[in-house]
Amino acid sequence: MMNTALTSRLGGKVSLPSCRPRIASRRVSVVRASAGVKRPEYIPNRIDDPNYVRIFDTTLRDGEQSPGATLTSKEKLDIAKQLAKLGVDIIEAGFPIASPDDFEAVRAIAMEVGNDVQEDGYVPVICGLSRTKFADLERAWDAVRHAKRPRVHTFIATSEIHMQYKLRMTREQVIENAVAAVKHLRSLGCNDIEFSPEDAGRSDPEFLYQVLGEVIKAGATTLNIPDTTGWNLPHEFGDLIAKIKKNTPGADNVIISTHCQNDLGLSTANSIAGAIAGARQIECTINGIGERAGNASLEEVVMAIALKGQDQMGGLRTGIRPVHIYPASRMVSDYSGMMVQPHKAIVGANAFAHESGIHQDGMLKNRETYEIMTPETIGLSRNPEDAGIVMGKHSGRNALSTRLTQLGFELSPQEVDDVFKRFKALADKKKGITDEDLLALVGDEVHQAAVVWELVDLQVVCGTMGMPTCTVQLRGPDGINRVSVGVGAGPVDAAYKAIDGLVRVDAELVDHSVNSVTEGIQALATTRVSIRPTGAMRDEAFVEKANGFGKVQRTFSGQGADEDIVVSSARAYVAALNKMIGFLSVVNRTAESSQRPRASGNDVVVSIK
Repeated sequence: MMNTALTSRLGGKVSLPSCRPRIASRRVSVVRASAGVKRPEYIPNRIDDPNYVRIFDTTLRDGEQSPGATLTSKEKLDIAKQLAKLGVDIIEAGFPIASPDDFEAVRAIAMEVGNDVQEDGYVPVICGLSRTKFADLERAWDAVRHAKRPRVHTFIATSEIHMQYKLRMTREQVIENAVAAVKHLRSLGCNDIEFSPEDAGRSDPEFLYQVLGEVIKAGATTLNIPDTTGWNLPHEFGDLIAKIKKNTPGADNVIISTHCQNDLGLSTANSIAGAIAGARQIECTINGIGERAGNASLEEVVMAIALKGQDQMGGLRTGIRPVHIYPASRMVSDYSGMMVQPHKAIVGANAFAHESGIHQDGMLKNRETYEIMTPETIGLSRNPEDAGIVMGKHSGRNALSTRLTQLGFELSPQEVDDVFKRFKALADKKKGITDEDLLALVGDEVHQAAVVWELVDLQVVCGTMGMPTCTVQLRGPDGINRVSVGVGAGPVDAAYKAIDGLVRVDAELVDHSVNSVTEGIQALATTRVSIRPTGAMRDEAFVEKANGFGKVQRTFSGQGADEDIVVSSARAYVAALNKMIGFLSVVNRTAESSQRPRASGNDVVVSIK
């Protein structure tokens, strides 16, 4: 069966009944035939395998533009490493001109992830976004040039509404800017150049052919066609890609790409339609995060091609290793503070859940009655009992480490130790520890910003007899424990005021949400908070927007998990404060560095200590 073939090919384990429908058996051979096929050699402007589709991940750039989805440099580096495990062809690491922190994050990813060549020769292309302004282009190239395979992605709008009201440019000026940008990148030494006509989905096709033809002559190697506002229907977008390939001079000598927004919920469908029409690069994000309603979801695009590419898409395939999808989804959710809705395709909590009696009956008889893929296919194992492991208070460190590995996490011994301490404390209070509990503990202990302040103890007095009061003990950056007391409108408010009394950073609470990880009175609570700086540091958190509409203020999210809601809320608030402090410290160091004489040549003085 297709499920079995995919699971075996991707390293998962599953036991299914021996009875198989005939049509499914035919699909097994199709999937197996493509298993183990090598990724074609990377050449910027062509792909030797006509059926290979490059996956361009923009989680760290467009994904981070989601309101509230701010990532620190360390978190971006961690996600980039996970994307490399996933096998994405191109990582768009950021918008280097946006802020010094963004520049340093892209540079760090280029130097580390962009030079980590695997045994089969795979190493991701590291890309930086840039407007057509020369200062932007130079900043982007300076950030990515350290990678083995660097790319700069430059863009300018081509729709009438954008040219008239945003750019205030004529068509001739737009073409002139686009060509000049590509030529300038060539002069800097960049030979892998992606060009995007922003809002292509609403642009005049004849003007698109003209612009794209000119940038090809100037040296562009990839043409990305964005449906920036999510305006197109699948048949419209597929037709646009086909006509661009047919009518653009030189289109046979470049890669055509798609970048579809999800304003009408059609980003995945449009991306697939574009690939069927001849696009050989798809731009997407983990969990589909991004501006407004988000982007095409990587997991949806990849699994659609994995399951249907051979039969329904003329043999299309990707180089993605799907067993790393779920760990990547969890990491991005934890780091960004963007929760995955339960009904989200592929990675949502309900994606492999079956409550209807009819569905349950079918699943017990044959899992393929209601599942077109197994959880193991995407790196999610839901049945620890099958492996003889039941997690509880008597479980040891090795059992925990084994289970975390089965769930797709590759943790260091120290990280396992940190999770194990919390695991034992939870197991003493709760009879059985579920996978959901373990995932929450990993998110709370591992997927956090560098520790500046750490919650040691917390005690709350509240009720109807007086003002809620909280006493907290925090360990500071100097390793010394300090105690503070706060009085508030409620226990959580009191805890936050007590924390503020020690941390002494001006911050405003933007969002606070609490969710139960599992059912029952002993359930673990996961809290997510979002904050933004106020006072003297408010202006330091503004960054340049990629669309050219000025600047936007960053917000910083944090997550905490505990069986006590007040404790989980305090953990989340401290985590968000740590993230904000880390970001502002980088900004301050950068400002100090910029006042010192710059080194000669192309070396960058700014660095993250």
